[in-house]
Amino acid sequence: MPASRALPTEEAADLLRLVRDLATKELLPRAAEDEATETFPRDIFRLLGRAGLLGLPYSEEYGGGGQPYEVYLQVLEEIGAVWSSVGVGVSVHALSCFGLITQGTEEQKQAWLPDMLGGELLGAYCLSEAHAGSDPAAMKTFARRDGDDYVINGAKAWTTHGGNADFYKVMARTSDERNGISCFLIPADTPGLEADPPEKKMGLTGSSTTTMRLDGVRIPVSRRLGAEGDGLKIALAGLDSGRLGIAAVATGLAQGALDHAVAYAKTRETFGKKIIDHQGLAFVLADMEAAIQSARAMVLHAARLKDRGLPFSREASIAKMVATDNAMKVTTDAVQVLGGYGYTRDFPVERYMREAKVMQIFEGTNQIQRMVISRALAKDNNGTIKESN
Repeated sequence: MPASRALPTEEAADLLRLVRDLATKELLPRAAEDEATETFPRDIFRLLGRAGLLGLPYSEEYGGGGQPYEVYLQVLEEIGAVWSSVGVGVSVHALSCFGLITQGTEEQKQAWLPDMLGGELLGAYCLSEAHAGSDPAAMKTFARRDGDDYVINGAKAWTTHGGNADFYKVMARTSDERNGISCFLIPADTPGLEADPPEKKMGLTGSSTTTMRLDGVRIPVSRRLGAEGDGLKIALAGLDSGRLGIAAVATGLAQGALDHAVAYAKTRETFGKKIIDHQGLAFVLADMEAAIQSARAMVLHAARLKDRGLPFSREASIAKMVATDNAMKVTTDAVQVLGGYGYTRDFPVERYMREAKVMQIFEGTNQIQRMVISRALAKDNNGTIKESN
């Protein structure tokens, strides 16, 4: 049973209907096979781009959809309910465009954004390093100024779309100061930029994840976003939005698992009646529904704050933590509802459970989210109601 939605405009309702139809007709028939064969669906991202779905939260002036985050995140949820590798990929692409949107010059935006938002250029985001996951300020990748160029050396771990992206948003150190980090957009065909073989992952196997090696990568100064030293600020600002993207995909993933569990429970019979009519199992399904609805409400609350220009960092962390923890519980329960069949690859719920796990880890582990939330509580001694202008 697809999620019921209260959307802000009829245009948004039409958009969600389009996305649901596209997901059913184009993504669903491909998902299981591509995940099983670890095939990266580059053509699907082109399709989504040409349908206008890769730049939804960004300005129409540069080829985006001009949609509020409240709508964009519900689009991600619909995609995530069918194919979470693609949902995560759309969120990562949007994050890869964020620095250019917020810190790029007008010349940079005019030159690069139309193809990025239109899906012709797929992005990747390079922040983490093997020794500096949750502490990006400890990164060692270094960009040395050489006249009108930078020369970059280092390695970036856990790069979604690594080896398949057309451009990489790379954070690199430009000084020895802890926060002396800058942001660069690097074309995939730049000499010296290479991808390691993809990681062998538990889930999201249709999404490539690699370490990117930068060996004497030379790029012009015009490829830097913002001023030197702005990189960490750009990265952290984008992560709040990225966390909402993952929260939305996790909510969709959980919804997809519940839909399969309910459909199975309505047809499977034991002791003379359908298993959904046994109270013990019916209550499990009820708890799954409550968890999904709670996650969705938190995601939309954070999105509405963002849309109104209000602080939303704490709420983004809460949404990411709640939605991904709930997705892990819901998908595990979906496997339990299907019993032995749930543990086989004949049904998709075992894949959903494997995919849910990583969502508690990337875009900041849920332990990091708890740290963000607790620090916000320690600082917040103002009980006033905040309003947008």
